[in-house]
Amino acid sequence: MQQMNLLRLAYISSTISRLNPKNVVGIRFFYSKIQNPRSREPPWKGPFNRLSRRLSRIRDHNVSVIPVLDKWIQEGETIWEDLIHALIKELRQYRRYHHALEISMWMTDKRYLALTSRAVAVRLDLISKVHGIEQVENYFNNIPTKLKGLESYGALLNCYAYVKSVEKAEAVMQRMRELGFARKPLVFTVMLNLYYKTGNTEKLDPLMREMEENGISFDKFAYCIRLSSYAAASDSEGLEKTLKRIESDPNVVLDWATYATVANGYSKVGLLDKALEMLKRCERLITGERRSTPYDYLMTQYATTGTKEDVLRVWELHKRYVGNRKNISVITSLLKFDDLESAEKIFEEWESQKLCDDIIIPNFLVDAYSRKGLLEKAEMLLQRTMSNGTKPNANTWYLLAKGYLQHNQTPKAVEAMKEMIVLSGPRSRPSTVSWVACLQHLKDSGDMDNAEGFINLLREKDIISLDIQDKLLSYIKDRDSRLDALSALKGSSLHGISVTHEIPRPDQAQKDSSDSVSG
Repeated sequence: MQQMNLLRLAYISSTISRLNPKNVVGIRFFYSKIQNPRSREPPWKGPFNRLSRRLSRIRDHNVSVIPVLDKWIQEGETIWEDLIHALIKELRQYRRYHHALEISMWMTDKRYLALTSRAVAVRLDLISKVHGIEQVENYFNNIPTKLKGLESYGALLNCYAYVKSVEKAEAVMQRMRELGFARKPLVFTVMLNLYYKTGNTEKLDPLMREMEENGISFDKFAYCIRLSSYAAASDSEGLEKTLKRIESDPNVVLDWATYATVANGYSKVGLLDKALEMLKRCERLITGERRSTPYDYLMTQYATTGTKEDVLRVWELHKRYVGNRKNISVITSLLKFDDLESAEKIFEEWESQKLCDDIIIPNFLVDAYSRKGLLEKAEMLLQRTMSNGTKPNANTWYLLAKGYLQHNQTPKAVEAMKEMIVLSGPRSRPSTVSWVACLQHLKDSGDMDNAEGFINLLREKDIISLDIQDKLLSYIKDRDSRLDALSALKGSSLHGISVTHEIPRPDQAQKDSSDSVSG
């Protein structure tokens, strides 16, 4: 659930978003706070854009950004506290944690800005991402007492929650109670989420009772965690009770995500009629211009409940919003109904619009065609996609290779598997069963040169170890061997590769193999 993914960042994000652009540093390098009263932008916005562009050119986290910052100062440019925090926020969004931490340290090490409790909170989060929890503890223990306020303790709590360290998080929470810091809903929400994630659901109700006793109102995140825990436990009664409480709570503004959580819970326990009712309520609450995420969710959930007409109806409402994600959602939803015709129609609409050259969407159809044995259609689609300038990735070839293997077209499977291996990265490797089947075919057909080249390619991409390479080379050269390749490998280490017939979902494979996929 999207809200849950945001919880671990909530403390840091909130501190950055509340920064006041009026705080301008008055050292000799810095501009005094002169601003055109008619200007709607803060004075640091222009410098931020210029410096951000310079930093964006450095992608390798092993390359320091400090020279860029030093040169900025040497050129007589200005520095604001808000500019620095905005840069850090942007870098964090792109997961450039090393560079964000460098900027945070540079800011105070060069004495350009004083260290504040907000800066400490941001830095704790960055240290946890870059160096781990032990360094977080060392840093926290050495900061001045005056900076150990709600924000820094909240950040420390969040760091422990992120690594799922229940005992240490509980110790920090107890210290926050003693200091009077445990008065905000977000503090409790972090703990609730930690208990939910670690399976300590018996601790949820006592913590929520503590909130009630101390007059701390529940926010929608706390309620959603409780709903999710009831769904995981298949407790429909708990779902209904909590929903009624949410609907009667004047402090909570109901939005589509609340009903989406309940709908998901009902789906998990098999109450599809109730899930549909919640989805209808969810749909009525979708407002604003950014509707892509809720509509994506709706199409997926309507497919789960088995109502294809709702999938298509939401698609008609949704398709005017530009973006690729919507196409993925509707195509995958229609494929759940085995409705290839409708999925093809929507794909052709997407293709005609030429929004981008994203291979993920064609991969879904390649997957569907391959599973059904419609391999000529898969080949034609791939040829058309490539002619339009979209490059196949490792998963494209893997899906084709699996289809060829499943429908006894092994020679084609070998060629597709070679393409897949060439493009594969550390997290996009073929299953052992699939490449062994290709190797077995080469041996059985007497094509020793190709078999040897195939084995060497596996070794070159680190899919097999050196001892496995030697064993396989001996195996294919032994013309009298009656063992199959898997039997020949019995007892060998395969670098942790599992023997599986499963094909990864096209979107998941794209995500996992982004380091080796083009397109």
